Amino acid sequence: MSKQAAPRATRHYILAAGGTGGHMIPAFALASELIARGHKVALVTDTRGEAIPGMPKDMDAFVLPAGRMDGGILGKIRGLNAIRKGRAMALRLIREMEPACVVGFGGYPAMPTLLAAKAANVPFVIHEQNAVLGRVNRYLAGSAAAVATAYERIDRMPAKAAGKIHLVGNPVREEVLALRDQSFPPFLKEGLLRVLVTGGSQGARILSRVVPQGFAALPEDMRRRLQITQQCRPEDIEAVRASYADSGIPAELGTYFEDMAQRLADAHLFVGRAGASTIAELTAVGRPAILIPLAIAMDDHQTANAREMAEAGGARSIAEPDFTPDALAAQLMAMADEPETLANAAHRSWICGRPDAARDLADLVEGFGGTPLMDVIKVGKSAPAKTSAATAAPAATKAMEDAQ
Repeated sequence: MSKQAAPRATRHYILAAGGTGGHMIPAFALASELIARGHKVALVTDTRGEAIPGMPKDMDAFVLPAGRMDGGILGKIRGLNAIRKGRAMALRLIREMEPACVVGFGGYPAMPTLLAAKAANVPFVIHEQNAVLGRVNRYLAGSAAAVATAYERIDRMPAKAAGKIHLVGNPVREEVLALRDQSFPPFLKEGLLRVLVTGGSQGARILSRVVPQGFAALPEDMRRRLQITQQCRPEDIEAVRASYADSGIPAELGTYFEDMAQRLADAHLFVGRAGASTIAELTAVGRPAILIPLAIAMDDHQTANAREMAEAGGARSIAEPDFTPDALAAQLMAMADEPETLANAAHRSWICGRPDAARDLADLVEGFGGTPLMDVIKVGKSAPAKTSAATAAPAATKAMEDAQ
């Protein structure tokens, strides 16, 4: 008879993440994994992060001040004041929760909490979603207990962090991860070619202009096989619809698709940006892609994000200045003219996936913090009140005002 595994001791963790989906989705995934292991988790973010869907229901959320270090001298002064205020409030939260570890996911809203953890001598781990270390993570990497990465090669990693790097991957949503063991959709020489096109709020305009023209430039026999699903900005959607109608290509357009995971599962090919979450989801499911890195992305990190998938043969990457209708048509024909070529690219995308990212990151985080902190130790102490995301900001402010 095999021995039953001993239950894990409950610990307390604080996660700090900037207010974008790229930061919040992996934070939510780690929170869900830690909660499933019996731990208590709190999230510190900004007002944008509070509004992003998918927050685990058993996690407390706190909105603290944070500031960006841009906008000239006055902007930097305002940013420093906000960071100082947020750090003081985060210190109070750390003293009340006594976390075993703090985990930062990048972005300026994460900085005050990580600075507070450093001041309180609480170990902290940073997770970098992109293939270029972000500015906040770059600043704090040397003081971190560990640096978790999503790619084997990370640009701008400081030398003092070299011995702390752990490759874990980028956690993705459960509904996407559940698709990993599904086969690539059947794709025949004369069959439909289903293409999913998305661009995000910053990057959709050029896709709305170039993609319909690129598909219209394909040979007629390929155009007849196309079935397009494209996410567009509201102001672009009618022009995109007219463009597809002129070329006789069937297209379903929308500003938002709730069932995006299923649409990804049905797609034979993806065309879009190279954000960290996009790459993680494509490789989790195993979908080939034509990637157009966002030219204005900080430190050109999307070009670096596309590198691993492209080198593996799972994607073609087109620099934004070179993204023309003819360039898109040429790359699509190179990938999809023969069924076995596209299926091979799908497999090469799949092998780049790191489906155990949430588990591996949780294992790493659990390795820090010393003696497990049992709930019984907290009896009689003033732990933070359970706070919903909707009421986190006033609750946190009231509870921590005297820390300023």
